[in-house]
Amino acid sequence: MEDYRRIADRLAADIEAGRLKPGERLPPQRQFARRRGIAGSTAGRVYGELVRRGLVVGEVGRGTFVRAAPAGPTGRALTEDATRAPVNMELNYPTAPGQSELLAPVLEPLLRPDVLAEALLPAAATGTAAARAAAADVLAPGWRPDPACVLFTGNARQAIAATLASLVRPGGRVGVEELTYPLVKEIAARLGIALVPLAGDVEGPLPEAVAAAHRTAPLSALYLQPTLHNPTSLTVGRERRRQLAAAVADLGLPVVEDRIWSFLHSGTPDSPGTPDPLATHAPGLTHVVDSLSKRVAPGLTVGFVVAPRERLHAVAAAIRSGGWSAGRFALEAAVRVTGAGVVRRLVESKRADAAERQRIVAEELEGLGGGGESGRGIPGARGVVRAHPQVYYAWWELPAPWRADTFAAAAAAHGIAVTPGPAFAVDPSRTPDAVRLGLASTAVPDLRRALRTLAGVARTGP
Repeated sequence: MEDYRRIADRLAADIEAGRLKPGERLPPQRQFARRRGIAGSTAGRVYGELVRRGLVVGEVGRGTFVRAAPAGPTGRALTEDATRAPVNMELNYPTAPGQSELLAPVLEPLLRPDVLAEALLPAAATGTAAARAAAADVLAPGWRPDPACVLFTGNARQAIAATLASLVRPGGRVGVEELTYPLVKEIAARLGIALVPLAGDVEGPLPEAVAAAHRTAPLSALYLQPTLHNPTSLTVGRERRRQLAAAVADLGLPVVEDRIWSFLHSGTPDSPGTPDPLATHAPGLTHVVDSLSKRVAPGLTVGFVVAPRERLHAVAAAIRSGGWSAGRFALEAAVRVTGAGVVRRLVESKRADAAERQRIVAEELEGLGGGGESGRGIPGARGVVRAHPQVYYAWWELPAPWRADTFAAAAAAHGIAVTPGPAFAVDPSRTPDAVRLGLASTAVPDLRRALRTLAGVARTGP
């Protein structure tokens, strides 16, 4: 049997060479043992040896992580923040205090044998009449779609993929904001779709940019996030929405409108409630994509597509052929949590939680920028932080001379993962020196410590 210290030596070399990076999680010990063909006890000794050498840190219930490296040749000890367990601010899955206690009694009837038998049957893209009505109620504040126009997928990403697949042939072009959801870039690559960045301003995408892109070579569709855009949290105003709707109507151009984070927006004093979707202005062209998981719980994944009536068959066919249909059990759970008022209560709780986390961002990144009501941000002496006061992410335009990649690496050295700006950029020649901070998945005390550490890194410079 191979000596455990030799295996530990190889892993140590990988850490030293950067092949295993600070904050990276090692596989579970059983999985590591199977891959290496060693006994589980030997794997345990390997991990113990790495802990003894100060190269990894084990966290009960989460796993074993590569530890942030000590500072270089000066021999300075690790800072207190660097020795803590890794903080992953790339992930962004909101949970509300007490949500399990709210959900348990509502979902308990699903476990009755007669109810469970029904819930375990397969479901079509059209779901059930009860599920369609429940989805319409979830999406209802300010706008209630026709339940007959609701289709279901396993999650929001599948809803986006299916809708784009139904609209755009391989080789087609889709107009998007200059910064867009990174997974849309991956979806487009898999579908053979070219993404075309649309110029915008502080109000959102420019209608004339849509027309200009379409003149260059015809667009097949647009994919837009007009409410609480990820990552900038910009929300397009009502007049600009009308202008965009008029532009797509003139061109006969379909739109995929991503409203996955829109539930957090409770409006303004002058206009309370979540802003109306583009579908209210261009109903025959707009396909609204949304989901349940952000509102309720990360593991309860149901994606929604509200399609124009004449396109229901095409979108349903794409869902079916892609294998993207929602599970019947999840649909039944959605019906119950909606009917019991749980969704509404969780939305209210998450809005309050997001607002509290944004207050922490403002406190800890003071002097490095501040939040703005419309996501425009307030410049500070050392950069700009753009964040709506009710959203679970912040877009940090870094102070010079920081670059996105070097800052992300510096953050990783302190055990903090952030998403570098280029991940969102559509044009690879125009990448922002910015990072997105996901605020939802980190416990509040850890979030405060991580933001304080990142502020210190920014002030110190590369």
